Amino acid sequence: MFDYEARHIIEALRSGIPSRAVGQYFSEARPHIMQEITQDLAEVCTEGIAKGKIISGKYGEGKTHLLNTVFNLAHSNNMVVSYIPLSKETPFDKLYVIYQKVMNSTYLPKRLQPGFMQEFDKLTPNSPLTNELLLLTGKQLETDRLYYVLRSFINTDDQDERFLLQTDLEGDFVPNQQVKKMYKRIFGEKVTFTKNFTKYAHYMDYFSFLSHLFVLLGYNGWVLLFDETELMGRLGKKTRMKAYNHMAKFLFPPKTLRATYSMFAISASYNEDVIEGKHEFENLKELYSEEDGKSIHKVLEGIAQAPQLAPLTNNEIHEVLLKLLHFHGRAYDWKPQVDVKTIQKTTDSGGYLLRTKIRSAIEYLDQLYQYGQVGKNIINPLQQESFEEEMPSLEGVLED
Repeated sequence: MFDYEARHIIEALRSGIPSRAVGQYFSEARPHIMQEITQDLAEVCTEGIAKGKIISGKYGEGKTHLLNTVFNLAHSNNMVVSYIPLSKETPFDKLYVIYQKVMNSTYLPKRLQPGFMQEFDKLTPNSPLTNELLLLTGKQLETDRLYYVLRSFINTDDQDERFLLQTDLEGDFVPNQQVKKMYKRIFGEKVTFTKNFTKYAHYMDYFSFLSHLFVLLGYNGWVLLFDETELMGRLGKKTRMKAYNHMAKFLFPPKTLRATYSMFAISASYNEDVIEGKHEFENLKELYSEEDGKSIHKVLEGIAQAPQLAPLTNNEIHEVLLKLLHFHGRAYDWKPQVDVKTIQKTTDSGGYLLRTKIRSAIEYLDQLYQYGQVGKNIINPLQQESFEEEMPSLEGVLED
């Protein structure tokens, strides 16, 4: 009888598309960096602090797989997880857009589907949770706009107002004057913000708000996983600097960000291709004063010095192939009669990318399963890996 979970895992590995299921079962590799991340998560959970980390790696060497492994580790530690791949539609120079993506890409522990707006529906006037959130939004953030949004959302009896306020909490920000108008209708009080809120300048208020909400809901913290970070390199000079400045907010977070761990996966070639190739330190001096550019300088140094995922050792590859053998047997209800060392020898001739090694091992097992023997050419020559780093393009985004 076929095991459909195992089949899903084999097909995900065959396609080269990382998945949470693969990250759950293939998590033993790179124990050193996983130990560091495990310690970081424990510190975030126990001390309630916010931390950030950058990892780099070559194309196809397992950056996204590592993020999926961290995803499962975080959930096992009762932490909320947001997974955000950067793209043309999700550029890091626009944090308010990132926030909208976060709202649609956040998974509560033990939930298979993203989303948590249902938690807002449980808020009631004068409950301890509501009072804590109103205290935070009214006194502890950079602006107090969220106080008026949240209090109005909880207390309004008008469904149209409630819908508008919900869209604001989800990142589709309602104009300030409309927030003031709704609050005045509900409470009969005139509103004056401590600062004039703009989504470009005060986006971190919303991230800080969520970080406190998750802790108050009983979770141990919040993990933000940013993939394809190298796409920043396709932005223009000024927008790249803005993106680095936004990265700094997560790598060196403000005190208002509570129990949060932010992780960025970036191509190993970014330092050579972008930081050196596009003269980022010189660009920084041109666009910012030394004082204003400090955080960006730290981000550039952090990217340049980020730990790189080393190719798996022979022992690690051996363990991966053992598990692959087990799942292929479960997936197709058979018992492969083959020594792992034989498969490993085949994958060694297939190229240096981890992704290609796994595909060639699966093709080996496919042939053995279907024909009882294996041909000479396991990897189709047309599918041979490229030895150049691949950086996805941001088509349509121009240099400044």
